[in-house]
Amino acid sequence: MRSKNPSLKLSENTVLIFDPNMTSIKPYFIQALHQWISDNDLTPLIVIDANFPGLRVPAGIDEDGKITLNVSWGATDHLNMDEELMTFSARFGGRSQALIVPMESIVSIFARENGKGMVFEVAAEAFADESDNNDAEVKKETVKPEAQPKDKNKKSGGRKSHLTLVD
Repeated sequence: MRSKNPSLKLSENTVLIFDPNMTSIKPYFIQALHQWISDNDLTPLIVIDANFPGLRVPAGIDEDGKITLNVSWGATDHLNMDEELMTFSARFGGRSQALIVPMESIVSIFARENGKGMVFEVAAEAFADESDNNDAEVKKETVKPEAQPKDKNKKSGGRKSHLTLVD
C-alpha cells in the first residue's frame, strides 16, 4: 500500500511523492523550465490565474481569467524568481511597470515557438487561506496603465494558450 502523502501521477509507472512539510516543488520546476527554454533560444511564456491573491499586473490584460506574459530576459527587466514570487518590470503601452506574480498563481510555462513546457494546478488552498485572513484587505492589486483610448478592434498582443490541462 502506498503512503498517504500527497502525490502526483505523471504516467502509469511514475508517481512523485511530496512531503507536505517541505516547500513547494512548483517554483523549482518553473525556474528550471525558464532556464531550459531560454538556453534553447526560445521565448518563455507563463500563463497565470488573473484572480489569484497578491497578483500585481496592469489592469485589463486578462483574457477569460488568464494572463499570458512573455518572461524572456529580453522582454523583462530585473527578473527575479524565488520560492514565492516572480518579480520583474515589463513595458505595457510603452510604459515600464513592476509586476508581482506569486509562483502559485502560475498555471503553465512553455516555449512560444513550440509549446514545450509544463501545466500546473493552481492550489485552491491559496485562495481559501487568503479569504480566511481578515487582515488581508486587498485580494488582488492591479496597476492601471495611463489613461488612453482603447482600440476595441485591435487584437491583444498575447496569444491565447493552446495548452490544455489533462487529468
